Amino acid sequence: MATPPESDPNPRLEEEKVEKGEEDDAARSQETGNGGDAAAAEGKEDDDGEEDEEVEEEEEEEEEPLSSPAAATAAEREKLKSVLRRMSAEPVRLRVHDVVIKGNSKTKDELIEAEVLGLFRRVSTVQELVQAAGIANARLRHLQVFDAASVTLDAGPPELPGTANVIIEVVEAANPVTGSVGVYSKPEARSWSLEGSVKFKNLFGYADIWDASGSFGWDQTSEISAGLSLPRFKAISTPLMARVSLLSQDWLKFSSYKERLMGLSFGLISTRHHDLAYNLTWRTLTDPSRLSSNSIRRQLGHSLLSAIKYTYKIDQRDSHLRPTRGYAFLSSSLVGGLGDSRSVRFFRQEFDFQAALPLGFYNSAINIGVAAGAIMPWATNFKDFTSPLPERFYLGGHISPVCSLGGPSSLLGFRTRGLGPTEPRRLIPTQSDKDEPPASPGRDVLGGDLAVTAFADLSFDLPLKIFREAGIHGHMFVCAGNLAKLNGDELKNFSFSHFVRNFRSSAGIGIILPTKFFRVEINYCYILKQFEHDRGKTGIQFSFSSP
Repeated sequence: MATPPESDPNPRLEEEKVEKGEEDDAARSQETGNGGDAAAAEGKEDDDGEEDEEVEEEEEEEEEPLSSPAAATAAEREKLKSVLRRMSAEPVRLRVHDVVIKGNSKTKDELIEAEVLGLFRRVSTVQELVQAAGIANARLRHLQVFDAASVTLDAGPPELPGTANVIIEVVEAANPVTGSVGVYSKPEARSWSLEGSVKFKNLFGYADIWDASGSFGWDQTSEISAGLSLPRFKAISTPLMARVSLLSQDWLKFSSYKERLMGLSFGLISTRHHDLAYNLTWRTLTDPSRLSSNSIRRQLGHSLLSAIKYTYKIDQRDSHLRPTRGYAFLSSSLVGGLGDSRSVRFFRQEFDFQAALPLGFYNSAINIGVAAGAIMPWATNFKDFTSPLPERFYLGGHISPVCSLGGPSSLLGFRTRGLGPTEPRRLIPTQSDKDEPPASPGRDVLGGDLAVTAFADLSFDLPLKIFREAGIHGHMFVCAGNLAKLNGDELKNFSFSHFVRNFRSSAGIGIILPTKFFRVEINYCYILKQFEHDRGKTGIQFSFSSP
């Protein structure tokens, strides 16, 4: 019996499977068709996306030059603000790894290193480094041999965190030779002078400055001098100076003598507030007129001056031409007669103090000043010796006391050597004097061993705007001073109350024209007090003063 073929016991289920299989095949064929469409669509979208990305990249490349500098600037600004906030909050530890010097083709490296290395070796924080960089820049400019100097701070090597490199770049002077020449007037002395100077800078690369100068006056002073200055020499950190000079001064009109000096001077110490110098001078006093008084004739001839001078000076005023606040003080001590017993022996001391106080209206300020000086011979029986004639104090002249910080000298309203002890000149009769009495030959100004001056000056703006913009302003002033001799009988009879009662004084008002180099004053001076042989004058006076 034939065996029937096997079949599904459930024919309906078999039919459902067949239908389901057909539906699955259709679905798969539909998915396949849809997948092709999707793939094609995705391919199209990819092509469109690539084109869009290329367009965006092109647009970004076009916008980048416009946006990147601003973004970089903003980022740098934020970075700087962050550094400043950190520096203001606390010290940032840092040390200097290396100092690099550039641009010095002639100047020696050791000179620049000696000026700045000590500053950077002591640095331990960023704050100290910034301060040291500023000081180093100022020191390099002070050498006067560079047209420009810059100090740049850069990060140290990556393998050494917390370090910085200092880059110093200098621009040496294009022309090492400079010079000047000019004609200057002195209205108070009615004289003119031709002055000129020439400087050779950095000839040997040690910031050495060689200079020569000359001044030729038509009727009073002539000088020729040459000198060398070094900012430092090997282990000596202070500036050194040497100078040789030949000076001729004509004081015949005032004191019946001419003075000729030939000397050497050496600057031993020179800092911001201290100066120490040694001077060796051969001095000759002559009287071509042969009319000098007895006191002048005793000092005619040759003398040797070997002296050392120390000066302390501090000036905290806001301006030298028109100070409105601050103070200034100077002390100068000179000891003469060192070494050679033939040298003139004396001690000379000067003090000068000035102060400026603002008043708060019309840019006004009051300046006050007091100066004093004394000279005394130092030797056994010093009371019997007289002080050297050229080293004494002389008052008068038209130099502004506000600009002159150097001891007692200025007294507005009085001419040069216009007050103090005097002595009649020698009278030499002539053939024509037999018929009529001879005219008086005049008197010689002898100067003083003790001098004191004082002044008060009120400066203020003028009402016109054109004057204020040009710096032209007005002032009112009062001056007083006196001289006295302190040798022999004068010292025994000296009375301080009598000295004060004999103060000469003047007052006035004027207009001041400040310039870049000097101060011009047009003053009306009124003499308040003077004595018989003084040479004070009420009226208009011109003054040219340089700080």
